[in-house]
Amino acid sequence: MEIKKHWKYHVILGIALLLLEWLEDYTINGMKGLMTNFSSEYQGLLITFYLCSVAIYFLNFFVIAPKLLSKKRLIPFVLAVFGMILLFAGLRYLTQEVILFEITGEHNYYNKSRQLIYYVFDNSYYAIKPILYSTIVFLVLQYNENKDKIFQLKLERNKGEISFLKSQISPHFLFNTLNTFYSELIDKQPNTAKDIHRLSELLRYVTYESTQDYMPLKQELKFIEDYMYFYKIRFEDQLFVNVTIDGEIGDKQVPSLVLIHFVENLFKHGIVNDEESPAKISISIEKDFLTLTTKNKVLFSDKYMDNGIGAENVRKRLKAMVNDQFEIKYTNENGQFEAFLKLPL
Repeated sequence: MEIKKHWKYHVILGIALLLLEWLEDYTINGMKGLMTNFSSEYQGLLITFYLCSVAIYFLNFFVIAPKLLSKKRLIPFVLAVFGMILLFAGLRYLTQEVILFEITGEHNYYNKSRQLIYYVFDNSYYAIKPILYSTIVFLVLQYNENKDKIFQLKLERNKGEISFLKSQISPHFLFNTLNTFYSELIDKQPNTAKDIHRLSELLRYVTYESTQDYMPLKQELKFIEDYMYFYKIRFEDQLFVNVTIDGEIGDKQVPSLVLIHFVENLFKHGIVNDEESPAKISISIEKDFLTLTTKNKVLFSDKYMDNGIGAENVRKRLKAMVNDQFEIKYTNENGQFEAFLKLPL
């Protein structure tokens, strides 16, 4: 989480907690208890104590919680809490019992209470507070951010559904026309009729079936196969694209129409008719993730946009759907363009 974006929440919480402590001192010991906080005798102890608390607070908020709590790694997070308690005790001992003692000549704790076990145990009470406060603030802000992402995703989907409804007449007319051609040619030109049927299925998948956020991997791969089939017809025997698919497909699902983005870019911007340097599409399916790699020579006459609108839209969509659990990389060196995608399954 960004400091600039959330600093005001930390400041407000800090002021509120400080005022509550002063109120507690006033309630228990009256004006004398309150004024103790402003006496020169206790200023060094209070400043060092608050510095230690702030250090633990931000350590948990910016490092521990994002790496462990946001990924639901509860056991490592609990262990980290014990580590932060020890760190708090160590920082407080260093600042108060070593540095301040050198300046003032006075210890904050008595001799027996400065023993390791008691000192850590006593400071665990004070350390828990900044850990607890920072954890609560982190969870609340993360909840709000996730809620905003879900709302934005629903909003974009609603816009897409509206556009889809507006375009229902044209696809319906197109499919009826293709079916008419198919019926007329199935007896006279069966191969052409089969191609028309395959084209109809490809368009139907894009228009109707893939409107869901996730689709079966099997169907996505079938769509890519149909897409490439028509390029094979176009290039006849001059299409040189090597495709490899490794791993078990099973019933795994992926975000719809994401894989085709990389395949389409290869055909639109790459050289696919060079027998000496064939383009490559490699898909590897593991237990929990899928990787896709495309590699091709670049059309120098074309402005190859590896960070164009399409790529940015894919990033935004995956960010909303799987957070940071995906990876996209592009490299363009010596006339060879390579795209890499890693997705959770």
